Amino acid sequence: MDPTVFWYVLAAILVLVGLAGVILPALPGLPLVFVGMLLAAWAGDFERIGPLVLVLLGLLTVLSIVADFLATAAGAKRVGAGPMAVWGAALGTLAGLFFGPLGLIAGPFIGALLGELWHTRALRRAAHVGLATWVGLLLGTVLKLALAFAMLGLFVLAWFF
Repeated sequence: MDPTVFWYVLAAILVLVGLAGVILPALPGLPLVFVGMLLAAWAGDFERIGPLVLVLLGLLTVLSIVADFLATAAGAKRVGAGPMAVWGAALGTLAGLFFGPLGLIAGPFIGALLGELWHTRALRRAAHVGLATWVGLLLGTVLKLALAFAMLGLFVLAWFF
């Protein structure tokens, strides 16, 4: 097999795994997408994807990390969530992986609710915090998806034009 084909296949796998990681919290989504695109550019000797495009892709990757962090933190902090709620949301997201799409949706909410309930022992407040944290995680995921499609669009445009 031609070594270049191997690198392109590996790059495509990294991009696909990264796209899955945009939704699945256990994977560093857009950084993997970026590494895959960087590998594809390298495999093609940077003829189709040049430094300017790579810098833009890198900036979008950094923006995705910042946006994800800020969206999650804003949702939690806006309602005064404690650190246990944030940890609960993260653990609930990981646990939700084992329960399919419904688990991915309900896991962060349940985790944040239980974390805040453990911390404050007030059910109404914990439910409010759980919902706000969940909304923050959801907004972060939507932002990451939008940035992922922007990165893919930029890469495809640079590759073919």
